[in-house]
Amino acid sequence: MAYTDIDKPSDYFNTVTYTGNGSTQSITGVNFQPDVVWIKNRTVARSHRFSNSISGVGKFFYTDLTNAEITNANGITSFDSDGWSMGTDVGMNESGQSFVAWNWLASNTTASNTNGSIASTVSANTTSGFSIVSFTTTSGGNATIGHGLGSVPKMIIIKSRTNAYNWDIYHVSIGNTKRLVFTTQASETSTVWGSTTPTSSLFTMDQSFYGSGYPVIAYCFAEKKGFSKFGKYTGNGSTDGTFVYTGFKPAYFMIKRTDSTGSWIIHDNKRSVYNVTSHDLYANLSDAEVSGNRFDFVSNGVKLKNNFTNMNASGGTYIYMAFAENPFVTSTGIPTTAR
Repeated sequence: MAYTDIDKPSDYFNTVTYTGNGSTQSITGVNFQPDVVWIKNRTVARSHRFSNSISGVGKFFYTDLTNAEITNANGITSFDSDGWSMGTDVGMNESGQSFVAWNWLASNTTASNTNGSIASTVSANTTSGFSIVSFTTTSGGNATIGHGLGSVPKMIIIKSRTNAYNWDIYHVSIGNTKRLVFTTQASETSTVWGSTTPTSSLFTMDQSFYGSGYPVIAYCFAEKKGFSKFGKYTGNGSTDGTFVYTGFKPAYFMIKRTDSTGSWIIHDNKRSVYNVTSHDLYANLSDAEVSGNRFDFVSNGVKLKNNFTNMNASGGTYIYMAFAENPFVTSTGIPTTAR
């Protein structure tokens, strides 16, 4: 059995950092044409910009706000072969400010998907287990929507495009009767998943939360060995913290406490090149980057190095979303190294 499905994770997910110039600018070094670009100003408090190729250029969401999809001609102006181009939007390109962007590859194209009770438009990458799904709600309660992955999603993030509704998040570790939301520190809350677990072709959504005739965008993630992991851990309340096994050296690690309040905390290997990782950003907050000892990214997972309640409270329950810098062992048997 192969150790990994993907030997070079940066072909499908990559983080880049850059400095804004307050004018037009093209960012390169992504290593592919991204279908999702999630940008955050590190220097000052600005809302996150979350763009996708199905919505198209000049469109983005704020992960820290419930706003409907924003139209701004000064946002992303093109998705390019090795990155993207953008205008003067301060949340993406304020002069002299430091930025980070997390990038995912779907398929760089779309296809119609008629699985389920609602037809969808899908950009799916079955190799990396990531798809963007666009659809319009209908009348009634539960609906099923095709996601195009051919494997079961472990995490789904949904947002209404035209209404100021919250982000709804499914995670395999909390199951189909609960959801999480991006915009607050709230713990698990009532479900929108119709108490139905996603399948290899469909996910279920209770439309009563959204109403009829509204466009919705969904981001679906299936787990791929050596590339992505969606799980949970229990905190131990010690600076010699819990070890979280992922099966790879992480490039990206986002966590959320689920049994109590807690922010969505994001770390990556480009803002923190060496251990201990020390640069917090929060998906639910517009705050600038905060520094302090947090994690070690090691060859096969994450070692917690703090006892903060947001990350490692004794007995606390946390879910995570992780993507690889390198698999623990490549498909040809070559092991990775710790940082």
